[in-house]
Parts: sequence; C-alpha cells; structure tokens
Amino acid sequence: MVVGVCRIRLAIPENASLKGKRKVVKRVISRVRSTFNVAVAEIEDNDFHSTAVLGLVAVGNDHRFINSTLDKISNFIEELYLAEVEEFHFEIIHF
Repeated sequence: MVVGVCRIRLAIPENASLKGKRKVVKRVISRVRSTFNVAVAEIEDNDFHSTAVLGLVAVGNDHRFINSTLDKISNFIEELYLAEVEEFHFEIIHF
C-alpha cells in the first residue's frame, strides 16, 4: 500500500472576508474530490481570510500513480484560477 500525503498553501489575494474564503475553499475542495477521488480538508489558517492550507491524501498500490496524481492535483488547482498555489509539499509513504 502506498499513501501520498500533500499540504497545499493557497493565497486568496483579493478576498476580504472569511465568508468569501469559505466559498473559494469549498469550491476547490469539491472540484478536487469529484475529479480525483481523494480525501481533502482545510487544515490550517482557518481564521485568516487571505490564505488557506489544504491537506490531501491519496491511497493506491503504485508509487508512480500516487506521485502523478498529487502533481495533477496541484496543476488542477492552479488552473481553476480561484486561488494561487503558494506552497506544495508532499510525501509518499510505503506500508
């Protein structure tokens, strides 16, 4: 079993409220979940309206597939043009 864990920091520069941030984050999360079938949640910076940190987990049986999936997710989020990807870190764990 191979588990890919990812942390993505998003910048939402033109946002002025938590309500606006919540709208962007919910949209990103729902699109990523429906497209890639991975677990996604907001994990940090809950009280800041201009940044969001998402955690993602993908499980599979092939290291290359998990690596490719996490890279595709990062590109997918950037191409949504809802927020800017500031940081993208991932780790792949073999069990």
